[in-house]
Amino acid sequence: MKIDGSVAVVTGAGSGIGRSIAAALASAGASVVAGDIDGATAAETAAQIGGVAVAADAATTEGIATLLAAARQAYGPVDIFVANAGITGQLGLGDDEAAWDRIIDINLRAHIRAAKAVVPQWLERGGGHFVAVASAAGLLTQLGAAPYSVTKHAAVGFAEWLAIRYGDQGIGVSCVCPMGVDTAMLRAMSDSPDGDMRMAGAAVTSSGSVVAPETVAACVVRAIIDGTFLVLPHPDVLTMYRQKGADYERWIAGMRRYQRSLQ
Repeated sequence: MKIDGSVAVVTGAGSGIGRSIAAALASAGASVVAGDIDGATAAETAAQIGGVAVAADAATTEGIATLLAAARQAYGPVDIFVANAGITGQLGLGDDEAAWDRIIDINLRAHIRAAKAVVPQWLERGGGHFVAVASAAGLLTQLGAAPYSVTKHAAVGFAEWLAIRYGDQGIGVSCVCPMGVDTAMLRAMSDSPDGDMRMAGAAVTSSGSVVAPETVAACVVRAIIDGTFLVLPHPDVLTMYRQKGADYERWIAGMRRYQRSLQ
């Protein structure tokens, strides 16, 4: 897909990966709406890239409608939607049902609700590109945090379905699955006073290199241009994923050993 001259919406664009993707798309010639539940950080991103800032909760249908309306008013119909907003959620099994609902809403239903809003428009117009920012945890797992692992697996599954269902109708889908990225989210995990949270952070940082958000953003831009589905800023994740599929029992046993070493 051609990015130059396109209109893009990026959720969770107030910081981290989202801000870097918004900047990379703008540099490639897109008109960008930077959405974030924190309007102040969205405004900072928009000021940096020359885009439009929108304070909206991308986990809700109302928030998505607000983002799309702002894009139409400022630039025209949306060509690229980047579902990037995400949270880590609770540790373990997640004792709080409301917290489970919230992470499912943000990490999964936000993608579903966005797709329901943009796909019909793209079918009428003959094209569009949906970027689902998931995680390597969606292909492998996240030690210490069931809610994060489960929702990222589901996000990958939804992106797969979209790509299969609409790929022959001009709609591109990219699923981004990074491992360690130098963001406030990862730093908060690593510096947490909670031992289990630190273990979850260590599971990420000790499994491979920690890359800059700009590295992820560059991979996203290339994937949109090339029409690539699986985006792996950490190429080693593909090897791990293949090992998992080749011998599931051995992989689970290995992950248990890895967990014990971190504990």
